[in-house]
Amino acid sequence: MSMHHTPQPLPLPELGFEDGDGNPRTLADFRGKVVLLNIWATWCGPCRHEMPTLDRLQAELGGPGFEVVALSIDRAGIDVVTEFYSEVGVDHLAKYIDESGKAARQLNAVGLPTTLLIDRDGREIGRLVGPSEWDTPKMVAFLRQYLPKDSGALLPRAASEWVGGPAERPVPLAAPPRVRRPTNLDLPVGGNTTPSATNEGTRS
Repeated sequence: MSMHHTPQPLPLPELGFEDGDGNPRTLADFRGKVVLLNIWATWCGPCRHEMPTLDRLQAELGGPGFEVVALSIDRAGIDVVTEFYSEVGVDHLAKYIDESGKAARQLNAVGLPTTLLIDRDGREIGRLVGPSEWDTPKMVAFLRQYLPKDSGALLPRAASEWVGGPAERPVPLAAPPRVRRPTNLDLPVGGNTTPSATNEGTRS
């Protein structure tokens, strides 16, 4: 499994979505934090599998300098997200939703889950298509390096690898709910790719 990265951080479109109370939100609301933006849906099997690990990651690293933003694209609305969070015991993630799916299209996401690593200035520095185990010691250490205690800035290098490969392949975004078909694990966003140190997936 590899993360696609660019020599320079990529600007992102101004994504619009809602929080669990129906308030409008944008990525700009998270400026100043490193953000792990996870695009998911309750009908996506791999998304459901990895969500508890994202919840534990938020419990471990969440705070003024870091947030996991789990953005559902469920057309059924926030109630299905609330029900799923309750079902699996998600306690640390806020609820965000984009019923239109526009945010996923703006990000050129081709499968679920799609996860972006975003710097404090709101720019993309890494992308992973497919699920992962987000709370492993290696993953936590990998993400923690972008949260230097003595500086408000990210480390000067771009993210080049994502540790901890996926257990399953992603669900194609265009597929009907509950339909699973193989698709590309990696979504090019420019630049070269570097295989991760723990490559568990088969690249297509």
